[in-house]
Amino acid sequence: MHFDDRLATVLRHRAAGERAAKTQFRQLLDLLGERPQGGDPALKAAAYLRLIALAKVIPTDERAGIVGENGWRFRNPELVRWFGEAHPAIAGAALYRAQLTDEEWAALIPRLPIRARGFLRHRRDLPIGAVRVLDRLGVSDRALPLPRPASQPNPAAQETRDPIDLDELEPLVLRPANENAATADEPDDLVEAEPQPAPVPVAEDTAPAPAPAPAPEAETPPKSDGIRALVERIETFRKARAPGEQGVNAPTLPMAGLEETAPRKPLDGFSFGTGSEGRIDWAEPEIAPLVFGIDLSQRRAGGQVGEDFATAFVNRQPVRDVPISLRGADAIEGDWIVDAAPRFTRGDGRFYGYVGRFRRALAPVDNRAQRSADRLRQLLHELRTPVNAMQGYAEVIQQQVFGPTPHEYRALAATIAGDSARILAGFDELDRLARLETGELDLEAGESDFAAIVRAQVRQLQTVLGPRVARFDAEITEAPAPMALAQNEAEMLGWRILATLAGATGAGENVALALALDGDQVALRAQLPTKLAETEDVFASDVRSGGSTLSSGIFGAGFSLRLARAEARAAGGELVREDGVLILALPLLTGVDALPSPADAPDRAAG
Repeated sequence: MHFDDRLATVLRHRAAGERAAKTQFRQLLDLLGERPQGGDPALKAAAYLRLIALAKVIPTDERAGIVGENGWRFRNPELVRWFGEAHPAIAGAALYRAQLTDEEWAALIPRLPIRARGFLRHRRDLPIGAVRVLDRLGVSDRALPLPRPASQPNPAAQETRDPIDLDELEPLVLRPANENAATADEPDDLVEAEPQPAPVPVAEDTAPAPAPAPAPEAETPPKSDGIRALVERIETFRKARAPGEQGVNAPTLPMAGLEETAPRKPLDGFSFGTGSEGRIDWAEPEIAPLVFGIDLSQRRAGGQVGEDFATAFVNRQPVRDVPISLRGADAIEGDWIVDAAPRFTRGDGRFYGYVGRFRRALAPVDNRAQRSADRLRQLLHELRTPVNAMQGYAEVIQQQVFGPTPHEYRALAATIAGDSARILAGFDELDRLARLETGELDLEAGESDFAAIVRAQVRQLQTVLGPRVARFDAEITEAPAPMALAQNEAEMLGWRILATLAGATGAGENVALALALDGDQVALRAQLPTKLAETEDVFASDVRSGGSTLSSGIFGAGFSLRLARAEARAAGGELVREDGVLILALPLLTGVDALPSPADAPDRAAG
């Protein structure tokens, strides 16, 4: 709360003049530049609004100077991003001063404007993760390596070179060379002290050229040596940027090597951006030449774009799951799905294009079940939040965290906490069923003995059925029934079926139960209790087991059996009803015969 108190104190004062405005600007930068902490979001929003108001009083160059000062902290990614969208001078100063962690840089850089990302390339202290993100986004320098000294004929021997700006190229070419300009430190290929034969520098992969004949004396040598050095530097720079070294330095045909830059693997998706007119003006580096200039705002029958995107573009609306068909190179040919959002300037809200992502369209399938499951899971996610809050507050009251609490309220709080736990368990079962039925969840693999699990669970349930003079008439094989399923998964499946049957068993009722091996499967056959046998569909959600104290779940017997059926299918088996019998069939774990030891081989034994 100390941070919030200071921020509120600064905002409470009004800057009466330019000097006071600069002081308050520095104070807000110092407070907002700290690491993100908890606090009042409205207070932070008011601080940013105050910065906007102060910007109208303080000139841009002075604000850039304040941002670039070294006397305040700059470790807040939110503030860095906010300044990244400001004037270039301010954005450059802020990005030069920012001190963020590797993870913060990796999350922030893709959200910065393209212009602001370029400022980061001037820093040499960025974490390696930030440098990798810049490389993936295609943000690079325009630089050439320094010329190699004359004593190093092989450019490959020098692994690292200091960069030199392109602005240095003009003075390098136009530099006057005369007899008095040469020094011992300058390479011979730039300045010649006196006209004498000199070896012509050549590339490492070419044969050395013969030395030229001595030139006649002149007051100033020709400028060809400086131009030659420039050409060598450009060639060295080109080879260093090439993906691989060329075998020979031979001339190539026009448009040769284009196959090296084409995508070599199937393209699943790519990010893109458009201008205000709707044409793609940015994409990921490897795909940009193939899609640059495609107009997404036009309606074309059977053409490159769809009606939905064109309509959304006119209305400046976000698009989601919009099908688009692209025509062109093999890498982009076909049907795509596009998610994109419009972009607007911060100051005047002017529209300046879309940014989004293309992804390959899957084969057309009936995904209504998938959409229903997604909606259910989203609903469960929203419901968990208030239930978790109720459970947490109830536990705080029940444990007297804030002070002594009457026993009556503690008892009520304990009841609320228990009910909340049961509701959350029910949410987990709903989520598990939705994921199993849509194929998004696989059961945990392992090894378990299903016969031993059923034997132990029947023994445990007999003690619960005894007071009701009811029982399981169980016939369980003594042979093991190994399954390729984790122990906890197998126990959960068995208990879900047996507990549901036990909960529906009436007083004095006996339920026949048999577990036997059937070839490469294990089969559990259980007689349905009277309450379940009378129902038309035992897997229906409205089937209840009655008022038994033994409950298989908060949603009733039908839901529990449906969840058990989904688990059985995920394990490669099936749960079905045949008349009055419930049958569970599961695949057995395939055994592997032990291979003979090399020590037992006949020839080894004989030796």
